[in-house]
Amino acid sequence: MDPRRFAGLPYDAQRRELEAILLADPLVRDALQRARDFDLPDWMIVSGAIYNSVWNALTGREPGYGIKDIDLFYFDGSDLSWEAEDAVIKAGGDRFAGLAVPAEIRNQARVHLWYESRFGRQCPAYESSAHSLHYFASKTHAVGVRLLGDDSLAVTAPFGLDHVFSLVIVPNRALDNRETHMAKAKRACSLWPQVTVESW
Repeated sequence: MDPRRFAGLPYDAQRRELEAILLADPLVRDALQRARDFDLPDWMIVSGAIYNSVWNALTGREPGYGIKDIDLFYFDGSDLSWEAEDAVIKAGGDRFAGLAVPAEIRNQARVHLWYESRFGRQCPAYESSAHSLHYFASKTHAVGVRLLGDDSLAVTAPFGLDHVFSLVIVPNRALDNRETHMAKAKRACSLWPQVTVESW
């Protein structure tokens, strides 16, 4: 079956397919349910667990293949101290205990405070969890989802979903993230050989 069979479809059709794939994946569904119960402000699960799960479904691989962690974003500008974020991370350790992979929990309201020391360049102060997606190194990775009370998904994808369903990693030049883009692309190609990469 063609792994790119959903490429080029309208966004709403791709969103429905994304939802079906993610809710059928035991790891992702478990993580989403735990995150919903945790109920952090402006939360979403983003990045690898999302597009990796889609690629697994499209290429006939087992659920969970290639997923190294669950990236859980939240946004709380009421306290920008490390201590406040660390308390949430520790509480999340209990909430996500027993999950097949670790959960990486980060307050997007604080990213601009440590970004330069880690990456050697500045990033803007994000206004929400969704805002941070606009600055991901690759447009393909900029997808976030939240499980709603009726078990449907709220999907945020500022660059759409076609890159994900086309199995192509497309750079996002909003920041100078060439190194991150290429490193993630190299890993993806080693795990999903069907993936192609647009150079920086």
